Amino acid sequence: MLAHKGDPIQMNTCTFIDFMQALKPWLKDDKIKQASFDGNGKFTVVFVDGAKNLYHVDDCTSLQLEEAIELLKKHGVLSSE
Repeated sequence: MLAHKGDPIQMNTCTFIDFMQALKPWLKDDKIKQASFDGNGKFTVVFVDGAKNLYHVDDCTSLQLEEAIELLKKHGVLSSE
């Protein structure tokens, strides 16, 4: 689910597979301005239009989290939280 600028920010709880499926097309289309990870399975994604989504990925291993972090780093959008 993509929030629109001005909408209240909700925490989306999702599976790792769902998170990665949502993330990849946004990265491919350069829709993400910045992303951050808090170390506890919570990702913040800020889009180029100013919208912000928060995700808690609740079913993954530390290796899977590293995969997501590396993908964000590869695209140059990961910042430290």
